[in-house]
Amino acid sequence: MGNHFDHVSVEKRANVYLDGKCVSFTLTFPDHSKKTVGVILPGSITFATDVAETMEIVGGKCKVRIGEEPWQDYGEGQRFHVAAQTRFEVETGEPLHYVCHFSNQGASPPG
Repeated sequence: MGNHFDHVSVEKRANVYLDGKCVSFTLTFPDHSKKTVGVILPGSITFATDVAETMEIVGGKCKVRIGEEPWQDYGEGQRFHVAAQTRFEVETGEPLHYVCHFSNQGASPPG
């Protein structure tokens, strides 16, 4: 997990979700794969995935519940995986910086 991405295209318009509680930008790589880089503001939010994804925590800490599983703590430098068609909740008391890695590049990325 490096601190930056090289050779990417960035969409100028932000993805704004959940009344502005989550803001991200879509990155497109030379191989046409996509990731989003964003921030989740303090609070509790629920996401629903279309495709499998891996959330990489770049800064901050949070609690995450995937589906009906127990809550788990995550912090900077950690990742968690979410299956396609799955709901997950994120609670954070501070701005949470993340990168979302998508496993299926044919679908449009959330958050």
